Amino acid sequence: MKSPKGKDANPDRVPQPFDLEDFLPYRLSVTSNRVSRLFAAQYAAQFGLTIFEWRVLAVVGRLGTCSPTAVGEWSAMDKVKVSRAAAALVAKGLLRQSLDPNDGRGRLLRMTRKGVTVHTGVVPLARGLEATLADGLTKAEWATLKKALQKLSEHVGGMVGPDPGGAPD
Repeated sequence: MKSPKGKDANPDRVPQPFDLEDFLPYRLSVTSNRVSRLFAAQYAAQFGLTIFEWRVLAVVGRLGTCSPTAVGEWSAMDKVKVSRAAAALVAKGLLRQSLDPNDGRGRLLRMTRKGVTVHTGVVPLARGLEATLADGLTKAEWATLKKALQKLSEHVGGMVGPDPGGAPD
């Protein structure tokens, strides 16, 4: 077996230990999952929304009438999750879906009055949960975290493609 540098690999050599708990992608994923579960539990309890439904509603609330593709780009959600969440929101009467007059195969999403009411109620909850998270850090640490995450997101975006602003929770 050849090593990446073309030298024969030593089969008796013990690999370097890999501390998963110190690996940044793992730490980001674990933290993100914990935060999402915290938010999801509150959204479900108070508004009957899943985290994916909230993300779709939040993007439509920000952009107004938009396509599911735009929702996916803004929320960093794949097409299947956007489609399922949008269908659930339409079934709950929170979104209206119509054909895109500029694209015969495209669809557009917009909030209903009920959707606006729910969105208006969820926003303070989301902000309150975010403030509770921020309480775990000093103001300087919170500001540094937000700045570092933005900078890291931009750096990664330069390597893999644009991120229009991240996924709202």
